[in-house]
Amino acid sequence: MVVKLTLDKTGRIVLPKPLRQELQLAAGDTLEAETSGERITLLPVRGNAPLRKKHAIWVYCAGEPLSHALVQQTLHHVRRRDDENLGESPLKWFLQQLAPEIMHRVETP
Repeated sequence: MVVKLTLDKTGRIVLPKPLRQELQLAAGDTLEAETSGERITLLPVRGNAPLRKKHAIWVYCAGEPLSHALVQQTLHHVRRRDDENLGESPLKWFLQQLAPEIMHRVETP
């Protein structure tokens, strides 16, 4: 998306709503400005958590493709839970399998 922005008297710009929505930016989010010659690049400063919001859905970003075996284990667990109505969250189980350090941070007050 290419948009033209205008600086106000104090040097501020307003990012149009469609651009903020596309980049999932909200009031209070931090942007990093980088310059190169006449070019200014604004980059959202995101945490390094492996969960990212993509099109209003939280997605686990492992940095590498998930193995077929892990996907099959997760599907098996979710289907078994649904069949047995165990009530354990499939996301919690998945994170325990793949990222126990995250679960420790989540469960520790």
